[in-house]
Amino acid sequence: MDGLRCQALRRAAIARDPDDDYRAGLHLAHLVHAGMTKRLLSEPLLHFVLIGAALFAAHGVLTRGAATVPGRIAVTQDQIESMALLFSRTWQRMPSDAELQGLIRSHVREEVLYREGLAMGLERDDPIIRRRIAQKLEFVAESGDAAEPSDGQLQDYLDSHLAAFAGEPRITFSQIYLDPKRHKAPSVDAERMLDELNSLGGSLDPEGLGDPTTLPLRFDNITESGLKNSLGEPFVKALAQISPGQWKGPIKSDYGMHLVRVLERTERRSPALADVRESVKRDWERTRRMEASAGWYQNLLQHYTVTIERPRLAGNVRDDRPKWQE
Repeated sequence: MDGLRCQALRRAAIARDPDDDYRAGLHLAHLVHAGMTKRLLSEPLLHFVLIGAALFAAHGVLTRGAATVPGRIAVTQDQIESMALLFSRTWQRMPSDAELQGLIRSHVREEVLYREGLAMGLERDDPIIRRRIAQKLEFVAESGDAAEPSDGQLQDYLDSHLAAFAGEPRITFSQIYLDPKRHKAPSVDAERMLDELNSLGGSLDPEGLGDPTTLPLRFDNITESGLKNSLGEPFVKALAQISPGQWKGPIKSDYGMHLVRVLERTERRSPALADVRESVKRDWERTRRMEASAGWYQNLLQHYTVTIERPRLAGNVRDDRPKWQE
């Protein structure tokens, strides 16, 4: 009897009129697309209605006509064209008749298994499905406001985030490398070479001086970040204290010791909006999406009372409350 009862319940679930689910889901999807209106956000049963209706709406829009009659699967021309297009993008050619028939059979098999799985409730308590639904819902929330920013809004954003768009400081300098392993007293040798270079007023060619190295004799218009990757942060900090003109040093790098002569330094500059407009717009839009998503989530959270139990292994973990609201 129990087996017959389960079969009857399953048939009843499959036989439910999907048009009702489709219409309800489509109506809710329209509300979501309109920007998550206050009416939608104030529904106390939002978490139940939204997930179920969004799934049925999305499925109904993509397979309209395929599930309008219980127990019937209709493969539409649009679906077949989509299958052929996806095949051609993957294999760089259109499918043969036999291959297209195989794609259709696979689609029908997937649809049958999908419906049977829903009827058996296999989507419940599945962390992957839960996560995917949450991701889709966040995407809907973030895409609700697609207004084009004005130049005034972009300029305000640029003024508030100048450090992110200003060009890095750059420097051009020459260097002479001293390998500590080749000198008994590298500091003394460096001072002697430094006096020699400066006494000649810059007329001495530094190319033949110093020890062999793969480093270039001259670094042209290099950024601070690029120089850090090449010679290390201590070298960059020491170089920042040297004015253009004479040879200075020695200063240490990740390789050894260097005598340096700064030739030109370009400080960080504040860019005009016209020069970085696209970058500013991308960051502005990303920030707006993040702010909208955070505000939308906080509105949803007001409809819930969250209780967090203390872990059973509390003695082995830090006694900090989880920051679940962030």
